[in-house]
This record gives sequence, C-alpha cells and structure tokens, in this order.
Amino acid sequence: MKLLYDIGLKAYQAAIALAAPFHGKAKLMRQGREQQFERMQQALQGNQAPVVWFHCASLGEFEQGRPVIEAFREEFPDYKVVLTFFSPSGYEVRKNYAGADYIFYLPLDSHHNANRFLDLVKPRLAVFVKYEFWHYYLQALQQRAIPVLSISAIFRPDQVFFKPYGDFNRNMLRRFTHLYTQNETSLKLLQGIGIAKASVAGDTRFDRVLQTAATVKTIPVVAAFAAGQPVFMVGSSWPADIEILLPLLQKYRQSIKFIIAPHEIHESGISQLMQQLGEGAVRFSKASAAEATRYSVLVIDNIGMLSSLYSYGTYAYIGGAFGRGLHNTLEAAVFGLPLFFGPRFEKFQEAKDLVALGAAFPVQDAQELLAAFAQVYPSQERYESITTKEKQYVQEQAGATAIVMKDIKRLLKPSE
Repeated sequence: MKLLYDIGLKAYQAAIALAAPFHGKAKLMRQGREQQFERMQQALQGNQAPVVWFHCASLGEFEQGRPVIEAFREEFPDYKVVLTFFSPSGYEVRKNYAGADYIFYLPLDSHHNANRFLDLVKPRLAVFVKYEFWHYYLQALQQRAIPVLSISAIFRPDQVFFKPYGDFNRNMLRRFTHLYTQNETSLKLLQGIGIAKASVAGDTRFDRVLQTAATVKTIPVVAAFAAGQPVFMVGSSWPADIEILLPLLQKYRQSIKFIIAPHEIHESGISQLMQQLGEGAVRFSKASAAEATRYSVLVIDNIGMLSSLYSYGTYAYIGGAFGRGLHNTLEAAVFGLPLFFGPRFEKFQEAKDLVALGAAFPVQDAQELLAAFAQVYPSQERYESITTKEKQYVQEQAGATAIVMKDIKRLLKPSE
C-alpha cells in the first residue's frame, strides 16, 4: 500500500503540473509551492519563539480549526503560529489571516519534504483539522516525538481505514497522539480497529459559528435590500442548485426577497446566473443602498460575506448537495433559519441531526422544494418552532474548543 500511496502522490503532482496552464486552481497550487522552502526559510529565519503548527486542507477546515487557533493564541501568547493549507481555496482566501504568524502551502507529502518542513518550522505541537492524514508527515512527527492531534475528526464505515486492506492507512491513525472525534459513531469505529487514543470532543465549527453570530458585520446594501421583508438566503449555490430553485423564486419573488451567493464567482457564471434570473435581479457590486430596494433578487459577486449574510435571512437554501457534497449548514443554522438542501447530505452529521429535528428539509427536485417550503411558509407557529429547536441544538453542541484546549495545555504546560 505504501508503494501505491507514493505512486498516487507522484501522479497527483504530475496532474497538477499538466493542468496548471489551463486550470486556475491547479495554477495557484503549483505557483504557491514553487521555491516554497526558500520562502519558509526566509520567513522563519531568526525566530527563537516556540512554534505550534496548525494544518487545514481548505477554507472549510480552517473555519473549523479557527476557534482552537484563536483560543491557543490567547492561552499561549509567547508562541508563534504556523498555519498551512493544502488547497488554494483555503490559502488564497486566508493568506493574510492575522491570527497566524506564518502562512504557507503544505509541501506535498514525501519523506524529504516532511523532514525539511519540520527542520524549518520546529513545532512543539501539530494540530491537523478533520480529514488530513499524511503518511510521511505523521511518521516524521512521531519519530521526533512531537505531539500531533486530530480535531473535529469524523469517520464513516466505508472509509479505507476500516477495510481489511487498510492497514497502511490505519497506521497513520496510530501515529496521532490523540484524535478528537465529532461524534460517538466515529469513536466506536476507531475503537473497533484498536485506536485507543481517541475521545469525543464534538465539532469546533459550532464554537466558530456562535463566535461569528455574535460579531456579524452590518452590510448597508443588504440591509436596504431586505428592508424588513422575508428573505430567502441561498448560500454556496452551484448551477444544479439554481435549476431547482428557479420555480420557487418565480413563485415567491413578489412577496419574498432572494439573496443568492454562488459558490464560485467567475464572471461567466455570474453572467449566466443574471440571465436566468431576468429583470428584478441586481449584482451586489453594482447596487447602492438607495437602489437595492427596487430589486427582488440580490446576487453576491464577491467572497467573505456569507456568514454575515445569513443574519439577514428568514429561510436558507444551502448548495452543494446535488454535487460533491453539502456546504456549511451551521452558518445559517446558528440564526435559526429553516434549511433546505439537496439529497447528498449523509456525510454531514449536523445536517442529519437538523433533518431529524425537523429543522432542515432535503429535496430531490424543484417540486419537492416547493412542497417543503409550503410546509413552513407562511406558518408563523411552525417557523418559530423550527427556529427555537435549531438555535438550541447549536448551543448544545458547542464546547469542543474548550475540551481540545484543556489537553493542549496539559501537553505544553505539564507542570501546571
């Protein structure tokens, strides 16, 4: 299996190189890793402070790890924080994040890269968020006796760790000092393959969305657009989501305002969306607060606003579940919005929980969406019941950050 792992890494590296001239994300990934060790050496040169290393695959995992990063900074102000990303969608958005002292792409996993990276960074502790399992990095951390934690980890029976042929992957899990799982199911799966250094802490995203909800930004154009009317918020939508949303939008656009935040904001995609929406729709970048009141649909053509946008919502549709998987539902759930999304949500524990609570409604097509929405609108009693249950659920699930930080303090301050 190690041979297959190495071949897979080489093939991936080759694919990125071939795709880079034609694919924006591949280009960023390749450029970001060019001469990266030289940049790291220059950035870290002369640092005498102790270092902690946080690693996130992408932007979603960063938001998951952010409460722990910020709690760490408060508890350990003398430490420097190194933050790495695997994907451009994380690095490019958060490369100027003030909560970290150094932000890099993670060098691709290899024996040489892992050891060179650790030689430069010299972390006292490493924290991997959710899905990140890299053989050579974990091996090198273990060999150097550097504690490494996995936080907000979640596992499913169909993953390779739990297959008869998955011993190579199980060995990666054994190298962690501790794995903090999101739920009891994940913990039992780990225990079933002999992983004892694990416990349930919960999902740190609950802590993050509660932080965000307490500090939402006022967006004057959106406030003027909403103007006290019901708002149907569409977050991280893809073309497949828009297809099933259009009948709902056409039926209710006279009585409800719609805000649509596409997952990708390429000009071609935004232009196509504007054509589909027709008259009455305006792009955020082209609307003033005075003009926004005249429109029924507001299309968000920038990034970084989504968590605050949900605070203006009355209902929310979360995109992605007609494709690779559902996007973040908790950013909307923290505000108590009845949620709607496509059928591919089973990998997301919080989505399953919200469906079980009757606060979220998975749909297969436009007709199911219309029917599900009609169950909630315009029943004020049903709406308030959903809002109450949803907010209570988010509050009850919070606290994972405190659990993780307690053990981090034990690892780094053993004498206290």
